[in-house]
Formats: sequence, structure tokens, C-alpha cells
Amino acid sequence: MDLELSHEQKLLVTTVRNFIANELHPLEGIVEANGVLARDDAQRIFEKSRALGLYAMNVPEEFGGGGLSALDTMLVEEQFGHTSDILVRRAFGNVYEVLLSCRGAQIDRWLKPCAAGERTCSIAFTEPEAGSDAAAIRTRAVRKGDRWVLNGGKHFISDGLFSDFFVVTAVTDPAAGHRGISLFLVDKGLTGFTIGRDQKMMGLRGTSHVGLSFSDVELEDVHLLGSEGEGLKLALSVLGRVRLAQVGARSVGKATRILGLTLDHARERRQFSKALGEFQMVQQMLADSAIEINAARLALWQTAMEIDRGIDPRERISLVKVQASETLGRVADRAVQIFGGMGYCKDLPIERYFRDARIYRIFDGASEIHRTVIARSLMKGSTATFDPYAQ
Repeated sequence: MDLELSHEQKLLVTTVRNFIANELHPLEGIVEANGVLARDDAQRIFEKSRALGLYAMNVPEEFGGGGLSALDTMLVEEQFGHTSDILVRRAFGNVYEVLLSCRGAQIDRWLKPCAAGERTCSIAFTEPEAGSDAAAIRTRAVRKGDRWVLNGGKHFISDGLFSDFFVVTAVTDPAAGHRGISLFLVDKGLTGFTIGRDQKMMGLRGTSHVGLSFSDVELEDVHLLGSEGEGLKLALSVLGRVRLAQVGARSVGKATRILGLTLDHARERRQFSKALGEFQMVQQMLADSAIEINAARLALWQTAMEIDRGIDPRERISLVKVQASETLGRVADRAVQIFGGMGYCKDLPIERYFRDARIYRIFDGASEIHRTVIARSLMKGSTATFDPYAQ
């Protein structure tokens, strides 16, 4: 295993990191204070990012994206963790890879415009009774003649106020269990489709989290994404990559930024005539954070490399999701402790990082769910996550 990044990879990371520092960091405090990103600011960072070729980097070149490998995508996503999620969405896009299942007219109607930044998509899988259990959805799509009729609802749909279409899971064959779920591309504005209230959150300022309601929404066959009945399979495949990128990689990036700010404070803050970082208890917290970030990053890179080699990543994605999200939580908690009272104040961004970090152990599958996935795999005889030498 060669863990040395190529010149091109280092240049990619540096370019993205500098863009975030120069263009996005100055907007973080504004978004936190106002709760929204101004339309002019959103348009400006989008245009600058697209001009540099940084928009939709995970999408193949044939559809207008950057065509990055899994590892390159995770390197970029780690840098995305250095800023607010809403700024990442507006500057770099949020093109879910499930859209790569588009075929025929769907490519020009949904995929390519999304990769170009002309349209914006949100994933609508979660329901009040179906969070981590994606197969427990109740939203129904019933075929009537040459059309589908969609009824039901979703909640906690991220960026739902801004997005103009949604990838929606719906039951099309109740008797088939998890094989009776299909995916649909649903445009905002269709008759019977309404956007509910924006659920206010503890963190993630600037990003809406809305409910969706479908009442006899009529859809054509072109709205069916993939084949009928393979919706859960497609949903779980995209959720895996989302978990690795938007939770695993971004958690590593956020933890890295938090530790960097904490180190600056530990060097500059003086107590009892010496730097705070000279106290052994503080040194232990700093060292533990560095150890855990390094371990999470290596697990992330290993998983991305295996994806690029065509290896099934499900177990490792669960491992990285738990490891990285919980590392982020501990690093953020130590940062508040080291900053002391000022770490609890809104004058500094540390308290915001602490609030934002908490959700990473919940969304895209709670830590408990992913531990169950790992344990079940172990009980079935898989040792790849801990003993690569076993036969």
C-alpha cells in the first residue's frame, strides 16, 4: 500500500482547501447569524467554483462532472468538512450518485442539469416511522393505467426548500417486502406535492430540513428511476457512498479543523505563566485527538481504495461511519474543554462545531445500527475489517 498522494492529488486538495479558506470561511459567521445564505453569495461561490472545475466532481466526465475516483472524492470531501455543509452544497454541488442510474430522457432532464448546477436535488427517503430502517417506508406509488399515483410523506429532507426535485422512495408492491420498493424522480411544483414546515435544528444553520407531502401526485414512467422493485437496492448503494463521503470524510475534515484551532489556542493561551498546551492534561487531550483523527483518516482511505478496486465496501463503510463520527464528537468535546468558558460562547465558532458534530452520530444510520451491521458480518464469518490475513 502506497499512502503517498500523487502530485495531482496534492494539487486538488490544495486548490479545494484554498477555495474554502478564501471564499467560504468568511461566510460561515454570516450564515450562523442570519440562518440563511444570501442568494447573491450563493450564486457567487457557485460561479467561482464551476469556473475552477470544482463543481460536481464526483460525477463522471461524460455527464459534465469531474470524474474523480472514490479516493480522490474522499480527499475532496475531507476538505469539505472544513466548512459549513450549506456552503459546500452551494459551492460544490450535491449530486447524489443514485442519479447515475438515470437512463434515456432522464439524463438530459435530471442528471446533466444537476451536474451543471442548473437543477438541485435532495434525497427523500426518511419518514417518521422509517429512519434507520429504510425498508419500513409507508409512502405508496400505485400504477393506474400508464401512470403512477404517489401518496404519503417524508420528513427531515435536507435542503428541501432550495431543491427543485427529489429522489423519493415508495412502495410499489407491498407483498414483495423490501423488493417492492421503487425510486421516483419527483419535481417540485407537481399537483398534489407540497412542502411542509422547516424543522429547526440544534445545528446545521442555513440548511432547511422539511417535510414533504404527496397527495395523488401523478407520475409517468419517465419518473421511475431504475427498474421497478430495485429502489431499496439503489437507495442503500447511494447511502453507502453518502455515508462514506458526507459523514466519514467530512467528519475527519471537521475534526482536523477543530484540532487546528484548538492547537492555536493551546499555544497562545497562558495560565500560571505558561502556555495552556504545556499542561499534561491538555497535552493528553491534544494527543488523543491527533491519534483518533489519524486512525479515522487511514480507515477512510483504505475503504475508498477498496471501492476503486471493486471490493464490496458495506462493512467498511459502517466501520468508518462509526469511527469518524464518534472521533469528531470527542475532538469537538475536548476542544470545548480546552477553550474553557470561551468555547461555550457564541463569540467563537467552537460551540457551533460542537453542536454540528452531534448529528453525525445519528443521520445516515445511527452508530448503533452500523455497529449491528459490523457485528452481524463478523458473526457470518467475515474478518476483513480486523484481520486481513485470515484465509
